[in-house]
Amino acid sequence: MAKPDAITAIEGIAVGHWDDPDAATGCTVVLCPDGAVASADVRGGAPGTRETDLLRPGNLVEQVHAVLLTGGSAFGLDAATGVMRWLEERGAGFPTGAGPVPIVTAAVLYDLSVGRPDVRPDAAAGYAACEAAATGRAIEEGSVGAGTGASVGKALGPERAVKGGVGTACEGTASGVAVAALVAVNCFGEVVDPETGRVIAGPRGEKKGFESTIEALRAAPPAGVFGGVTNSTIGVVATDAALAKAECLRLAAMAQNGLARVVRPAHTQVDGDTLFALATGRSGAAADLTVLGALAARAVERAIVRAVTAAKGLAGVPAASEWLR
Repeated sequence: MAKPDAITAIEGIAVGHWDDPDAATGCTVVLCPDGAVASADVRGGAPGTRETDLLRPGNLVEQVHAVLLTGGSAFGLDAATGVMRWLEERGAGFPTGAGPVPIVTAAVLYDLSVGRPDVRPDAAAGYAACEAAATGRAIEEGSVGAGTGASVGKALGPERAVKGGVGTACEGTASGVAVAALVAVNCFGEVVDPETGRVIAGPRGEKKGFESTIEALRAAPPAGVFGGVTNSTIGVVATDAALAKAECLRLAAMAQNGLARVVRPAHTQVDGDTLFALATGRSGAAADLTVLGALAARAVERAIVRAVTAAKGLAGVPAASEWLR
């Protein structure tokens, strides 16, 4: 059977969503209960994260057991408690004298301006996302999970944005090593097709089409365009190659190049752009980090494009495909 064009092509990785479409929020968990060597690259100026310090090379813990991507801004970090509980019930975690402690790292995106701001992912939501991951179903893309309330293209204000979402993609090497990405896209900037440079999701024009984000920024008064709304494109790249923590850090850093190629502008002061890198080592094959990083960036590009093209209109925010229709 052919492997899916998704992060679940990496053996040992499972993905589950929880979402509330009425409230326009949700979360997505990337489970690796057997542990995966991990690190993270945080580029945005407005990040919301959990347990990223332990991912620095040189710190004690080498592996994580789940990565949570969640809406709800900082409130959504509560969902990690449910992920920890689910893993604890199954004996997964870092070994200690008092029993295993699951290592769950997380990043948030800001979706409180879409739908209901008083409903956010909580511990029950995180637990439900893990239960969904355990079913082994194909990953849904678009306006689901952490991408439920996500939006894109806010240079003319959030009222001119289009829907963001969740997307995933996988790339492989000739030696059989795979690297894949899962990304929740909620960026301030516009999203472009990496092959043509054409804007495929951005600030809505007065009638149809998209306005130029760069020209909107050029014309804006100082800080006037941001409106106090924060954003974030957050995601996970995973490989079945065996990597050390420092190599995972480099993999995450190179994968950010994919984000910067399709999101204009990326890594802004109002984006919390964060990518985690996981290495399961399951392939047993050698991998060149330069090759792996280049393919990771490509997987991120494709995942972001898929996120916005699969998105559906929600809570008064149209999808890009609906706006262009």
